[in-house]
Amino acid sequence: MSPADIGIRAPEPPGRPRQVFRILHVSTGNVCRSPITERLTRQALTERLGSAAHGLVVESAGTWGHEGAPMEAHAAALLAEYGADADGFHGRELLDEHVIEADLVLTATRDHRAQVISMGHSAGLRTFTLKEFTRLVRAIDTATLPVAESPEGLVERARALARAAAALRGWLLAPNAEADEVQDPYGAPLPYFRSVGEEIRAALDPVVTALTGVPPRPARAGRALR
Repeated sequence: MSPADIGIRAPEPPGRPRQVFRILHVSTGNVCRSPITERLTRQALTERLGSAAHGLVVESAGTWGHEGAPMEAHAAALLAEYGADADGFHGRELLDEHVIEADLVLTATRDHRAQVISMGHSAGLRTFTLKEFTRLVRAIDTATLPVAESPEGLVERARALARAAAALRGWLLAPNAEADEVQDPYGAPLPYFRSVGEEIRAALDPVVTALTGVPPRPARAGRALR
Protein backbone atom coordinates (compact mmCIF):
# COMPACT_ATOMS: atom_id res chain seq x y z
CA MET A 1 0.00 0.00 0.00
CA SER A 2 1.35 3.38 -1.00
CA PRO A 3 1.33 6.53 1.12
CA ALA A 4 -1.21 7.95 -1.32
CA ASP A 5 -3.50 5.02 -0.63
CA ILE A 6 -3.18 5.58 3.09
CA GLY A 7 -4.04 9.22 2.63
CA ILE A 8 -7.34 8.61 0.89
CA ARG A 9 -8.66 5.75 2.97
CA ALA A 10 -10.66 6.04 6.17
CA PRO A 11 -8.90 4.84 9.33
CA GLU A 12 -9.32 1.12 9.87
CA PRO A 13 -10.34 -0.54 13.17
CA PRO A 14 -7.48 -1.19 15.62
CA GLY A 15 -5.85 -4.54 15.04
CA ARG A 16 -7.17 -4.88 11.49
CA PRO A 17 -4.48 -5.27 8.80
CA ARG A 18 -4.24 -2.48 6.26
CA GLN A 19 -4.02 -5.10 3.56
CA VAL A 20 -6.47 -7.92 2.97
CA PHE A 21 -6.75 -10.77 0.51
CA ARG A 22 -10.23 -11.09 -1.00
CA ILE A 23 -11.61 -14.49 -2.01
CA LEU A 24 -14.76 -14.49 -4.13
CA HIS A 25 -16.81 -17.68 -4.58
CA VAL A 26 -19.04 -17.70 -7.66
CA SER A 27 -21.92 -19.94 -8.71
CA THR A 28 -25.15 -19.30 -10.65
CA GLY A 29 -27.86 -18.03 -8.32
CA ASN A 30 -25.73 -17.34 -5.24
CA VAL A 31 -28.19 -19.22 -3.07
CA CYS A 32 -26.67 -22.74 -2.91
CA ARG A 33 -23.10 -23.61 -3.86
CA SER A 34 -21.33 -20.28 -3.45
CA PRO A 35 -22.99 -19.43 -0.09
CA ILE A 36 -22.10 -22.88 1.23
CA THR A 37 -18.52 -22.48 0.06
CA GLU A 38 -18.27 -18.93 1.41
CA ARG A 39 -19.49 -19.83 4.88
CA LEU A 40 -17.48 -23.06 5.14
CA THR A 41 -14.35 -21.16 4.12
CA ARG A 42 -14.98 -18.51 6.76
CA GLN A 43 -15.59 -21.18 9.39
CA ALA A 44 -12.40 -23.06 8.58
CA LEU A 45 -10.28 -19.91 8.53
CA THR A 46 -11.64 -18.71 11.87
CA GLU A 47 -11.16 -22.08 13.53
CA ARG A 48 -7.53 -22.24 12.40
CA LEU A 49 -6.53 -18.59 12.78
CA GLY A 50 -8.93 -16.97 15.24
CA SER A 51 -9.02 -13.19 14.97
CA ALA A 52 -6.11 -13.19 12.48
CA ALA A 53 -8.52 -14.62 9.89
CA HIS A 54 -9.82 -11.12 9.12
CA GLY A 55 -6.82 -10.71 6.81
CA LEU A 56 -8.70 -12.99 4.40
CA VAL A 57 -12.06 -11.59 3.29
CA VAL A 58 -14.42 -14.24 1.90
CA GLU A 59 -17.47 -13.30 -0.17
CA SER A 60 -19.70 -14.76 -2.88
CA ALA A 61 -21.87 -13.78 -5.84
CA GLY A 62 -23.79 -15.38 -8.69
CA THR A 63 -23.57 -14.99 -12.45
CA TRP A 64 -27.38 -14.93 -12.41
CA GLY A 65 -27.49 -13.98 -8.76
CA HIS A 66 -30.80 -13.46 -6.98
CA GLU A 67 -30.01 -10.03 -5.55
CA GLY A 68 -31.03 -9.85 -1.90
CA ALA A 69 -32.44 -13.39 -1.84
CA PRO A 70 -32.02 -15.59 1.23
CA MET A 71 -29.89 -18.70 1.12
CA GLU A 72 -31.73 -21.79 -0.12
CA ALA A 73 -33.28 -23.61 2.86
CA HIS A 74 -31.37 -26.88 2.37
CA ALA A 75 -28.11 -24.95 2.02
CA ALA A 76 -28.76 -23.20 5.34
CA ALA A 77 -29.71 -26.52 6.97
CA LEU A 78 -26.50 -28.10 5.70
CA LEU A 79 -24.40 -25.29 7.17
CA ALA A 80 -26.19 -25.68 10.49
CA GLU A 81 -25.25 -29.37 10.51
CA TYR A 82 -21.61 -28.34 10.09
CA GLY A 83 -21.86 -25.73 12.83
CA ALA A 84 -21.24 -22.95 10.30
CA ASP A 85 -23.02 -19.61 10.39
CA ALA A 86 -25.76 -19.16 7.78
CA ASP A 87 -27.20 -15.97 9.31
CA GLY A 88 -27.33 -12.61 7.58
CA PHE A 89 -26.81 -13.92 4.07
CA HIS A 90 -28.21 -12.03 1.07
CA GLY A 91 -27.68 -13.13 -2.52
CA ARG A 92 -25.68 -10.91 -4.87
CA GLU A 93 -25.49 -10.61 -8.62
CA LEU A 94 -21.90 -10.73 -9.83
CA LEU A 95 -20.76 -7.21 -10.72
CA ASP A 96 -17.61 -5.79 -12.24
CA GLU A 97 -16.62 -4.32 -8.89
CA HIS A 98 -16.65 -7.77 -7.27
CA VAL A 99 -14.21 -9.11 -9.85
CA ILE A 100 -12.02 -6.01 -9.68
CA GLU A 101 -11.70 -6.23 -5.90
CA ALA A 102 -11.10 -9.99 -5.72
CA ASP A 103 -7.57 -11.36 -5.38
CA LEU A 104 -8.79 -14.91 -6.00
CA VAL A 105 -12.02 -16.01 -7.68
CA LEU A 106 -13.12 -19.62 -7.13
CA THR A 107 -16.08 -20.81 -9.19
CA ALA A 108 -18.32 -23.86 -9.04
CA THR A 109 -17.93 -24.77 -12.73
CA ARG A 110 -15.82 -24.05 -15.78
CA ASP A 111 -18.72 -22.12 -17.30
CA HIS A 112 -18.75 -19.79 -14.28
CA ARG A 113 -15.00 -19.39 -14.64
CA ALA A 114 -15.39 -18.46 -18.30
CA GLN A 115 -18.09 -15.93 -17.46
CA VAL A 116 -15.89 -14.27 -14.85
CA ILE A 117 -12.94 -14.10 -17.22
CA SER A 118 -15.13 -12.68 -19.99
CA MET A 119 -15.86 -9.68 -17.76
CA GLY A 120 -12.24 -8.59 -18.22
CA HIS A 121 -10.36 -6.80 -15.44
CA SER A 122 -7.35 -9.12 -15.96
CA ALA A 123 -9.27 -11.83 -14.13
CA GLY A 124 -7.82 -14.77 -16.04
CA LEU A 125 -4.78 -15.36 -13.84
CA ARG A 126 -6.75 -15.22 -10.60
CA THR A 127 -9.89 -17.15 -11.54
CA PHE A 128 -10.15 -20.93 -11.12
CA THR A 129 -12.85 -23.43 -10.42
CA LEU A 130 -12.66 -24.45 -6.76
CA LYS A 131 -11.65 -28.01 -7.55
CA GLU A 132 -9.13 -26.85 -10.17
CA PHE A 133 -7.50 -24.62 -7.57
CA THR A 134 -7.43 -27.51 -5.10
CA ARG A 135 -5.73 -29.73 -7.66
CA LEU A 136 -3.09 -27.08 -8.33
CA VAL A 137 -2.56 -26.32 -4.64
CA ARG A 138 -1.84 -29.99 -3.94
CA ALA A 139 1.11 -29.77 -6.34
CA ILE A 140 2.65 -26.68 -4.70
CA ASP A 141 5.44 -27.00 -2.16
CA THR A 142 3.92 -24.81 0.55
CA ALA A 143 7.29 -24.67 2.33
CA THR A 144 8.30 -22.16 -0.34
CA LEU A 145 5.47 -19.77 0.59
CA PRO A 146 5.84 -16.87 3.05
CA VAL A 147 5.18 -17.83 6.65
CA ALA A 148 1.96 -16.32 7.97
CA GLU A 149 3.36 -15.01 11.26
CA SER A 150 1.25 -11.86 11.12
CA PRO A 151 -1.94 -10.68 9.37
CA GLU A 152 0.21 -9.02 6.75
CA GLY A 153 2.24 -12.22 6.34
CA LEU A 154 -1.01 -14.14 5.86
CA VAL A 155 -1.96 -11.82 3.01
CA GLU A 156 1.44 -12.21 1.37
CA ARG A 157 1.22 -15.99 1.70
CA ALA A 158 -2.22 -16.01 0.05
CA ARG A 159 -0.96 -13.86 -2.81
CA ALA A 160 2.04 -16.11 -3.33
CA LEU A 161 -0.20 -19.19 -3.36
CA ALA A 162 -2.48 -17.69 -6.01
CA ARG A 163 0.53 -16.79 -8.17
CA ALA A 164 1.99 -20.27 -7.84
CA ALA A 165 -1.31 -21.88 -8.82
CA ALA A 166 -1.59 -19.64 -11.87
CA ALA A 167 1.94 -20.61 -12.91
CA LEU A 168 1.06 -24.30 -12.74
CA ARG A 169 -2.12 -24.05 -14.78
CA GLY A 170 -1.72 -25.73 -18.15
CA TRP A 171 0.86 -28.14 -16.77
CA LEU A 172 -1.55 -30.15 -14.60
CA LEU A 173 -4.63 -31.20 -16.52
CA ALA A 174 -7.88 -32.52 -15.07
CA PRO A 175 -8.44 -36.27 -15.57
CA ASN A 176 -11.86 -35.60 -17.14
CA ALA A 177 -14.22 -32.77 -18.00
CA GLU A 178 -16.25 -33.00 -14.78
CA ALA A 179 -13.34 -33.36 -12.36
CA ASP A 180 -13.03 -29.60 -11.78
CA GLU A 181 -16.75 -28.91 -11.25
CA VAL A 182 -19.25 -28.90 -8.40
CA GLN A 183 -22.74 -29.75 -9.63
CA ASP A 184 -25.78 -27.64 -8.78
CA PRO A 185 -27.97 -29.07 -5.99
CA TYR A 186 -30.74 -26.47 -6.45
CA GLY A 187 -34.14 -28.15 -6.16
CA ALA A 188 -32.63 -31.43 -4.94
CA PRO A 189 -33.43 -33.10 -1.59
CA LEU A 190 -31.29 -32.51 1.48
CA PRO A 191 -29.26 -35.76 1.07
CA TYR A 192 -27.97 -34.47 -2.27
CA PHE A 193 -27.05 -31.17 -0.67
CA ARG A 194 -25.09 -33.16 1.91
CA SER A 195 -23.13 -34.93 -0.82
CA VAL A 196 -22.35 -31.60 -2.48
CA GLY A 197 -21.39 -30.16 0.90
CA GLU A 198 -18.90 -32.96 1.51
CA GLU A 199 -17.49 -32.44 -1.98
CA ILE A 200 -17.00 -28.74 -1.27
CA ARG A 201 -15.44 -29.41 2.14
CA ALA A 202 -13.02 -31.94 0.69
CA ALA A 203 -11.93 -29.39 -1.91
CA LEU A 204 -11.59 -26.59 0.63
CA ASP A 205 -9.48 -28.48 3.16
CA PRO A 206 -6.14 -28.41 1.28
CA VAL A 207 -6.82 -24.85 0.13
CA VAL A 208 -7.35 -23.56 3.67
CA THR A 209 -4.31 -25.49 4.89
CA ALA A 210 -2.16 -23.96 2.14
CA LEU A 211 -3.52 -20.46 2.73
CA THR A 212 -2.94 -20.49 6.46
CA GLY A 213 -0.08 -22.92 6.95
CA VAL A 214 -2.19 -24.45 9.73
CA PRO A 215 -3.31 -28.08 9.39
CA PRO A 216 -6.88 -29.07 10.27
CA ARG A 217 -7.73 -30.26 13.72
CA PRO A 218 -8.02 -34.05 14.11
CA ALA A 219 -11.18 -35.07 12.27
CA ARG A 220 -14.29 -35.90 14.23
CA ALA A 221 -16.85 -38.02 12.42
CA GLY A 222 -16.18 -36.51 9.03
CA ARG A 223 -15.57 -32.95 10.22
CA ALA A 224 -12.33 -32.55 8.26
CA LEU A 225 -12.47 -28.76 8.08
CA ARG A 226 -13.16 -28.20 11.74
